[in-house]
Amino acid sequence: MRLYGYDGDGMKKIKTFTVIFILLFPYILQALPQFFDNTEPDLLIESIISEMDNTELLGQVMLLGYYGLDPSDDILDWIKNKKIGGVKIFGWNVSNLERLGRSISTMQKAAAENPLAIPLFIATDQEGGWVRHVKGRTSITPGNMSIGATSLPRDAYQTGKYIGQELKTIGINMNFAPTVDIYTNPEANVIGPRAFSSDPLLTATLSTSFFQGQDSTSVISTAKHFPGHGSAAGDSHGMLPIVNANFQTLWERELLPYRFLIKRGIPAIMSGHIAFPAITGNNIAASESKYFITNLLREKLGFEGIIITDDMVMEGADIRSLGIEKACYNALDAGNNIIMISRTTSTYQKIWDFLYKKIQTDKDFKDKITSSVFRILKTKINYLKRKDAVKLYPDIDKITNTIPNSQGSDFFLDQAFRSVSILRDKELPINISDESKVLLAAPYRTFLSEGKKQIKNASTYYFPFIPEKEYENNILKDFNNKAQNYDRIIFCLVNNFSLEMLKTLENIPVEVTVISALTPVYIQGENWINSAVAVYGTGVESFMAGFSAILGTYSPEGIVPLKNLQNWGNN
Repeated sequence: MRLYGYDGDGMKKIKTFTVIFILLFPYILQALPQFFDNTEPDLLIESIISEMDNTELLGQVMLLGYYGLDPSDDILDWIKNKKIGGVKIFGWNVSNLERLGRSISTMQKAAAENPLAIPLFIATDQEGGWVRHVKGRTSITPGNMSIGATSLPRDAYQTGKYIGQELKTIGINMNFAPTVDIYTNPEANVIGPRAFSSDPLLTATLSTSFFQGQDSTSVISTAKHFPGHGSAAGDSHGMLPIVNANFQTLWERELLPYRFLIKRGIPAIMSGHIAFPAITGNNIAASESKYFITNLLREKLGFEGIIITDDMVMEGADIRSLGIEKACYNALDAGNNIIMISRTTSTYQKIWDFLYKKIQTDKDFKDKITSSVFRILKTKINYLKRKDAVKLYPDIDKITNTIPNSQGSDFFLDQAFRSVSILRDKELPINISDESKVLLAAPYRTFLSEGKKQIKNASTYYFPFIPEKEYENNILKDFNNKAQNYDRIIFCLVNNFSLEMLKTLENIPVEVTVISALTPVYIQGENWINSAVAVYGTGVESFMAGFSAILGTYSPEGIVPLKNLQNWGNN
């Protein structure tokens, strides 16, 4: 254990108390929270920080991804030698859950070998529904918009709880959820069913309940994408979306869920790469804006937790013109506490070299990093050292035996049924005789297999979710030709390409029934469709519910949680 000596920042004299404290630090952490009953935690954190060198400080504000199913030598090197504060689990890191659990143990053990033994944030995106980075046997939930369709806070609470329980078992202690974007623009395709609703108050209520459910499992919730992505037409992965809302609109709409969540103690918020020129007078992304991060989120909204950027390799971070290292500096300088970066170690090194030079030469920047590390350590103590905290070294047998949670599976099936919403009811329920020629068409094989279970004599047509451009016209022609041989088409509508396929059926003599999955916005304007229902997930539970609804074995009661569906616009 390094207590003093040359460490890249010069020689340090360490007070006797601090030496003793550092020696005892791992044992003190194990004694929490009883130890803190008689000791002020802020003073302890300050003592730790006072003896951290620049490498240890800078490392804590970095949350990095890695390639492969097992932790690479590179990421382990960054944990051991750069003392990074966290690791992000992406879909490409997961083959099976037991292997992931062992990978998390390996990374946490590497962090424990460092002098201060500060545990890692292990984070992922497990929003439910459409976004589920940890797949395998984890629950496929109907998603946030299905919760909006029932409008029940209990559904949100239970969803957060069951997702949190599964992540906790695997060893993931931070989840980038709930998504609290207000879905007011139908062109906000990157958000869509990830939103609860177009209604700010309903979103605020449900997102708060989701947070409370997840918080009951000791998984750290992270609300996103501040200040709001739901009215942005573009996708910040590939561009910088522009939202032309004024501050009053932002305050009453996008910021309402954050105002609720902050009062309830949400521990983390993710900043988004979205610009609001009507408010700031420029096209700087909110994630790199001192106005949004410091003035608005910290000072006006009073948020005391940690602020994490969305992935800094996204084009919305303006990395092309600035360079990723300058964009990361801007984000930290604006007041973010953690920068998330998903790519290779060569990228990480470029960022590190730039920021390390800044922390050595710029006192104001070092003060900001130090302040960020204080918030990070406080959050780690508050969550990772709870009595019921997420284990640093997960129990592999428990992963095998308890995921998926059987109670959760029953709940998500029930919730999928309760959220089904009628879109067009002129011909519902549909009547299918033994002689009917029925074609099921979808970009999901689970849709086709579930449809075959409920309609025994149906044929199937699978098409890609997003085909290669050169194949689009061929698919449209092929589908139109096949459809003319059937009496009824049951069609799964999910995106713009599937909408183009649906439109080829308008002028042929065939009955068409739509089961809309994910967001139902694509059916607006298609007034020739007489029978349609909306489901909001893409799991077998959602499709089971959708087919049951159109066949009349279940009466839908969900209400589409989108206001003025026919008259949306970007404002």
